[in-house]
Amino acid sequence: MSLVYLEYDFKIAPLQPATDILIAELGELGFESFVENETGLLAYILKSEWRDNLLTDLFVFQNPNFEINWTSKEIEQQNWNAEWEKNFHPILVGEKCMVRAPFHEAAEVDYDIVIEPKMSFGTGHHETTHMMLQHILDNDFEGKSVLDMGCGTGVLAILAKKRGAGDVEAIDIDEWCFLNTQENIERNNCSDIKAYQGDSSLLEGKKFDVILANINRNILLEDIPIYANSLKKGGVLFLSGFYLEDLDAISSKCNAYGLEFEKNLEKNNWVSAKYVN
Repeated sequence: MSLVYLEYDFKIAPLQPATDILIAELGELGFESFVENETGLLAYILKSEWRDNLLTDLFVFQNPNFEINWTSKEIEQQNWNAEWEKNFHPILVGEKCMVRAPFHEAAEVDYDIVIEPKMSFGTGHHETTHMMLQHILDNDFEGKSVLDMGCGTGVLAILAKKRGAGDVEAIDIDEWCFLNTQENIERNNCSDIKAYQGDSSLLEGKKFDVILANINRNILLEDIPIYANSLKKGGVLFLSGFYLEDLDAISSKCNAYGLEFEKNLEKNNWVSAKYVN
C-alpha cells in the first residue's frame, strides 16, 4: 500500500532568501522533501505526521519582507517521480563532477554520479550539498575511512568513494533516505559502501579519518561531541546545513571538543566549514 503524503505548494515572493529559510524550518517540522520551482516550493510530509497549527509559528511567515501563500493536497508516493524529473537538471561541481539523473546523458567529467533522489535530500542542487561536494573535490580522500552522516541520497559518500576513499559508511535516520542511498550506491558501482539506518548512536566505538555531516544547525550542535570522539587523530570534519550567522556557534562548539576551524565555503548565505582534529 502506498503511503499518503500531503503536498504543500508554497508561492513565495521574493524567492530568496525566503525559500531557503522555509526549507530549513519545514525540515525541522518533519517535511521530508522539497522541489523548488519558478514560483516557490513544493514540500512533502506524511499525512500521518501532520497536526493542526503545524505551520503557525514559522519564523519566515512573520517577516514582512516575504509574501508566502500556500495550498495543499494529498498525493501518493508513486506520483512524486514525475515532479522531480520535471525540475531536476544536471549540475556541474568544480568542472570535475557531474550529478545527474538516470535519464540525463553522461558528460566527459572525472566523476559522473547518477542519482535518483526520489524524496531524499542531496542532489547537489542545494547550496549545502554543492559546497560539500566541492570540499570532497578539494581535499585528499585517498585510502581514508569516511562517514557520510545524514546521507540523504548518498551522493557525498559516493563521491568520496570515487575520490579513492577506503572504508565508507553512510547513515541516515530516515528509512526512505537509507533505502535510496542503497539504490544509488548500486547505481554508481560503489557497492562496498555500507549504509545504515539510524542516528549518531551508531558511531559508538567507531573511528574515521573524515566525517561529512550536512544536516542542520541544531542537530550539528548536539552531535559535534560525538563526531569529535569518532575522529581519528588528525582527522577532518566537514559540516554544512547552517547559515553564515551560525558559523561562530558551530566553531565554538567544535573548539570546545578539540576541533580547529580551518576554512569555510559560502554560497547564498549558506556555509560549509572544515575542522581538523
